[in-house]
Amino acid sequence: MTKLSIIDQGAGHFIIDGDLTFSTIDKQTVKAFGFLKASKHITIDLGRVSCTDSAGLALMIEWIKYTRHNRAHIVFKNIPEQLINLARLSGFDKTSHFATQTEAVQDFEL
Repeated sequence: MTKLSIIDQGAGHFIIDGDLTFSTIDKQTVKAFGFLKASKHITIDLGRVSCTDSAGLALMIEWIKYTRHNRAHIVFKNIPEQLINLARLSGFDKTSHFATQTEAVQDFEL
């Protein structure tokens, strides 16, 4: 298990490092959405996520809801294949918030 870290790169760009799993996402992580107020355009790079499960997808959905409520725009980059597959299983990939991966596309705008 690799601890979850949110690394601020400045100008609304963040890197998620570690695992996005039930064991790394706790109540404090869910409540710590303040970083999403850094800009009206948020980019979250998931390229350093080493392991994920449905808790990771649920957290992404909460980030989407939070940014929509605060009238911000969120973009996810380098979404791990595990999250793509979970989105497909849950049917979430069919919504306008999560585009299915078109083979080589790595950026997803939500």
